Amino acid sequence: MRYKNTFFIAWLLLVAPAVLYAQDHTPAMADLMRSNGKIYVVVLVLATIFAGIIAFLIHLERRIKKMEQTRQP
Repeated sequence: MRYKNTFFIAWLLLVAPAVLYAQDHTPAMADLMRSNGKIYVVVLVLATIFAGIIAFLIHLERRIKKMEQTRQP
């Protein structure tokens, strides 16, 4: 029962804002950045950050796996 409540709350927090703000207009700042071409810089920076986080997690997983293998008798 608790799992269902947690799932419902998570669904409300993730989906409800998208439904509430799903309108046909875009913010003026997005239009300005898109017209200047700066939106691509923002997307590139975010993609770089996410790629770095993923690379770090893969590296960390390999180190942990190596430590676990050397620890076993």
